[in-house]
Amino acid sequence: MSSHAPCTLQHGLRAPGQTEALLRKAGFDVREPEETHLCCGSAGTYAITQPKLSGQLRENKLRRLESTGGKVIGTANIGCLLHLQEKAKLPVRHWIEWLDEYRV
Repeated sequence: MSSHAPCTLQHGLRAPGQTEALLRKAGFDVREPEETHLCCGSAGTYAITQPKLSGQLRENKLRRLESTGGKVIGTANIGCLLHLQEKAKLPVRHWIEWLDEYRV
């Protein structure tokens, strides 16, 4: 799974890496892209008020996520999920769905 750590976790809650650590502990192959700190462009109403810049940020983020070799993109923010899903080549899912589907 390519892991997208949303800004809400990294900067708002100051909890980078916690989702990834939990998923690894559960046995998942979690692949983090280069420059994980970069925004995907969703940022609340940002995608509406700044669509061009928001789209550029999304394309940059998707290139990094898709280059990890993961088969799905996992995120912890529904806004990011919907935003990335619009242009992603890979399925984008909330990490809780992924964990629930593959639990033993």
